[in-house]
Amino acid sequence: MALRTLITRKSPISTHLGFRGLQTFSLPDLPYDYGALEPAISGEIMQLHHQKHHQAYITNYNKALEQLDSAISKGDASTVVKLQSAIKFNGGGHVNHSIFWKNLAPVLEGGGEPPKASLGSAIDNHFGSLEALIQKMNAEGAALQGSGWVWLAVDKELKHLVVETTANQDPLVTKGPSLVPVIGIDVWEHAYYLQVFLSFSSYLNVSFLAQV
Repeated sequence: MALRTLITRKSPISTHLGFRGLQTFSLPDLPYDYGALEPAISGEIMQLHHQKHHQAYITNYNKALEQLDSAISKGDASTVVKLQSAIKFNGGGHVNHSIFWKNLAPVLEGGGEPPKASLGSAIDNHFGSLEALIQKMNAEGAALQGSGWVWLAVDKELKHLVVETTANQDPLVTKGPSLVPVIGIDVWEHAYYLQVFLSFSSYLNVSFLAQV
């Protein structure tokens, strides 16, 4: 079956309780088929990104939470401290990707359309235009050292839109409790590397054939 017609498995974000009554998390559904965003994003990338990379964050997050629960029950303060980075990284990966999937939509469902109503007006007021916002977010993403995320957010205290970046899989809340994500852009290479590789490979093949 072609990837553009694949439907994701039905599974809630949080599911059963663990052995010690600890809540665990599972891979959320995509609200569209893997191939629904082509040609902007290939079905192969979407499937790999969702089933492999997002699932890995969830698996490791659940594992870290179980280890944390065990360490707390044993009074093992050293292990509790050591686990904080794994919980932040993998939990953040789950939170960020869960937002990311909802930011995307097929063209037939409004994907690619400029924001309207209050969001469109707020973008014009704070950034001058949608094109200016896109340029700013592109520049912020390109300036990230290593991997991370670029966010369009609402600052609830200042009551206006802001552009923020977070390193690695840090969720936006780490930049301030008043920030609410509107759009998150995944700058990690796993969001696009396969499509870049396939495009580059196709170019090499065409170039090679042209010289034969």
